[in-house]
Amino acid sequence: MEAEKKLRRPRTGRMLAGVCAGIANYFALDPTVIRVVYTLATVFTAFSGVIIYFLLMLIIPEEENRYFQD
Repeated sequence: MEAEKKLRRPRTGRMLAGVCAGIANYFALDPTVIRVVYTLATVFTAFSGVIIYFLLMLIIPEEENRYFQD
């Protein structure tokens, strides 16, 4: 049985907050592709992508810590 896919911001492999890496992991794509598409979309939409990135950073939960549990 396949594990349930969840959109999460990873703790490793991130550049800023892990939004692009999380989206890439969810859709099984290369994070570089997502980052390039995001950058182009941000430039061509008068930098509104910055606001979208910040909102996604708040909405998408961070991946659980595998080594430390509360």
